[in-house]
Formats: sequence, C-alpha cells, structure tokens
Amino acid sequence: MDEDLAIINTNTRNEKIKKFFLKYKKIFTIFITVSIVSLISFFLYTEFKKREKIKISNLFNSTIINYSKINKIQTTKNLINIINKKDPTYSTLSLYFVIDNKLIEEKKRINLLFDILINSTPLESEIKNLVIYKKALFNVDNIEENELLKTLKPITNSESIWKPHALYLIAEYFYFKDEKQKSKDFFNQIINSNNANSDILQKAQKRLSRDLSD
Repeated sequence: MDEDLAIINTNTRNEKIKKFFLKYKKIFTIFITVSIVSLISFFLYTEFKKREKIKISNLFNSTIINYSKINKIQTTKNLINIINKKDPTYSTLSLYFVIDNKLIEEKKRINLLFDILINSTPLESEIKNLVIYKKALFNVDNIEENELLKTLKPITNSESIWKPHALYLIAEYFYFKDEKQKSKDFFNQIINSNNANSDILQKAQKRLSRDLSD
C-alpha cells in the first residue's frame, strides 16, 4: 500500500513538473535564447575590444617609430585619432607625445585633447589625477588663479598621491605672483600632509625657511 502511494505521489509530482514546464515553455525558451545571445554578444564584444586595442597599439607604435619632422602632419593626425579613440593607455601616451614634441602649438587645441582624456576616457583614478595635474602644469604660465584652483580641485580635495604635487604647483604659482601669504598657506599644507614624498616635502620646507619665513 505504501509503495502504491509512493508511486502515485511520484507520478503526480512528475505530472505537475511537466505541466509547469509546458505552461512556461515560452518564457523558458525566451530566457534561454536571451542568455545564449547575451553570452555570444559578450564574447564578440570582448574579441572586438581586444582587436581594437591591438590596432590602436600598432598605430601608436608605428607612428612613434616613424616620426620625423618630415611627416609631422601625419604623425599629429594619427595621434589625435588615437586620442579620440579614448583608450586608457594609448590615448594618454599620444597626448604626452604631442606635447613633448610640440606637434600642436595652439594651447586651446591641447586643452580640448586634455578634456577628452579627463572627461571621456575611462582612466584609473590616479592616472586621471596625473592627467589633470599635467593639464594645470601645461597652462600654469598663463592661467587665472580661479581657473588653476578649479582645474586642480579634484586632486586637492582628495587623498591622491598627486595632491602634494598639485599643492606645490599652486604654492609656486602664488609665490611668483608675489602673493606670499597664499603661497605660504599652500606650502604649509604640504608640510602637514600625510602623503607628501620626500622630494616635494624638502622643496616646500626649503621655500618656507629661505623665502617665506617671518
């Protein structure tokens, strides 16, 4: 008797499972199809990004290797193209090469390229802070006080490893504008910071003791 009940219960359970799958067959089919398509799309996208990275790398390397004053225009065009690709590695290196070799003279154009890196390229936080610092350094000779402070604010309001460098740049900016108290305030921020490297710290202490002592 118990065996018969067990068989009946098993058959009933199997029948319920069968009806459940039949009832939701369409939903399961859609779910499985979407999952398969998503998986394929993911692998295709990953492969595409990998190939795109290789193409960008090859273009950057060939451009740098073949660079000369004769092909300056084509070099510049290639590097701007790479910057516009918004690649975390090669877009940054391309802008540095443009600046170091003075391929573009107009500061406005350089600043637009900086903005592509800062605002639109998926950089790691400290790499992004370095790019922000380099933008401020690039413009420091002809920038207004408010603009310099605004540019460096993402760094000075953080605990970035580049914060002491940003503070030092601001302090020197005010020192050469003969705004000694403002300069002193920023040098003191370096002295009181927890992550200033020894070189920056020594420079700040030297400036305070030699040129800004009361």
